[in-house]
Amino acid sequence: MTLPALLNATEMGIIFAIMALGVYLTFRILDFPDLTVDGSFVTGASIAAVLIFKGYSPIIASIAALFAGFIAGTITGILHTKGKINNLLSGILMMIALYSINLRIMGLVDENVTSKPNIPLLNSETIFSHVDTWSASVGLGQWGIIVFMSAIVLLFKFFTDYFLKTEIGLALRATGDNKRMIRSFSANTDGLIILGVGLSNAFVAFSGGLMAQYNEFSDISMGIGMIVVGLASVIIGEAIFGTKTIGRTTVAVIFGSIIYRIFISFALVQGILDASDQKLVTAIIVILALTIPKGIEKYREKKRKDKRKQKMLNDLQASSQEGKTIA
Repeated sequence: MTLPALLNATEMGIIFAIMALGVYLTFRILDFPDLTVDGSFVTGASIAAVLIFKGYSPIIASIAALFAGFIAGTITGILHTKGKINNLLSGILMMIALYSINLRIMGLVDENVTSKPNIPLLNSETIFSHVDTWSASVGLGQWGIIVFMSAIVLLFKFFTDYFLKTEIGLALRATGDNKRMIRSFSANTDGLIILGVGLSNAFVAFSGGLMAQYNEFSDISMGIGMIVVGLASVIIGEAIFGTKTIGRTTVAVIFGSIIYRIFISFALVQGILDASDQKLVTAIIVILALTIPKGIEKYREKKRKDKRKQKMLNDLQASSQEGKTIA
């Protein structure tokens, strides 16, 4: 694997890390399998692309993507909490709705059509074109995007760490652990779920907005399977780096995203995988990461039970021999 390919995979992994932090908030903190992610990622990308195409600042476009994702997430949360729709189904419904909404959003760049499947951003000013200029001026060269994105991802990481330690964040974590118990303390669990899902999708949409600028295009299909990519990043990171504290877990999620992208890029460069195999491999990684730790834990529990059983038999045998000696 060449250095440019490694740098490219690392850059993409850092951008996807923001999306993975969003998936972590719903999947691990709220225990909410949110499929809105596949739609909100494209919502962020399409809004950022439309605004940049119309001449707005890339920073404003990225912030607008973040707010759009928050709105999409809160609607999913409202469907689940106020509409009493199953959490999985509410995410699926929102994802389907966003598909049409995203086509409409991208259609705003052309007065002759109502919907559009993609927007090219070639030769447009993006955050990364500014970063390239800055990087060349300070002598960072091809490392500029990694340095810049590392700073952005750390901002999201520290915000997540701080938020989850506040009173609202602690209530959010408790809601994910035991919603009924928290409700018995008169906590507004519906509001907490809506806030949590909204924040998660804000992260996801911001990542989508950055990815559109990085790839210099927005496409309606770029969100397919994004929830699985996010889950793979979370699970790989947790398996390698552990989950003892919130800070350590968010670091694990970030590095999980980078490791996942490097692994996929390595397999593609070596010819082991075709680009069309990427989603399949991602699904297999998630399945293995979910099943192998449970299998290992089951094996360890069986070994512990066998050890306790053997110790009891030894104790009984020793007691029996002691009784015979006294008699």
